[in-house]
Amino acid sequence: MEKSIFALATLLALAACTPEKPKFEEGEQKKSSAVEEVVDPTKGIGQVKSVTLYNPLDEERIKRGKDIYEMKCQACHRLDDQRVVGPGWKGVTKIRKPEWIMNMITNVDVMLDQDPEAQKLLELCLTRMPNQNVSIGDARDILEFMRQNDGEK
Repeated sequence: MEKSIFALATLLALAACTPEKPKFEEGEQKKSSAVEEVVDPTKGIGQVKSVTLYNPLDEERIKRGKDIYEMKCQACHRLDDQRVVGPGWKGVTKIRKPEWIMNMITNVDVMLDQDPEAQKLLELCLTRMPNQNVSIGDARDILEFMRQNDGEK
């Protein structure tokens, strides 16, 4: 009886130590994360895969973007090319794709850890941009404000 209990305990201990099997069926592919799905590295890493830009600019979005800028961004970013804590915003929509800008705003931690262009900015500024928990919609409003700041109409 004692040997049976010992054998059962040993068997249970071994079963607990075996590696876990994948949680998907054979033939089913594991879903990859946004980080693994980088198709175009100039678009950054995150949920934003495609942005359609409209002209003329949406005045309501610009106003909301300006309000968000004043509340969450202005302490570190200027609207000209002057670097304060973070880089100035002048010309950013001319050198970065809209998807990259929105992913940088909404997925800043992953971008700073894995996106080469974001890492260059971190080296330049020496301070990590904080995660402001900006929604995709609010990031689009900020993008429209940035486009207007860069002279688009």
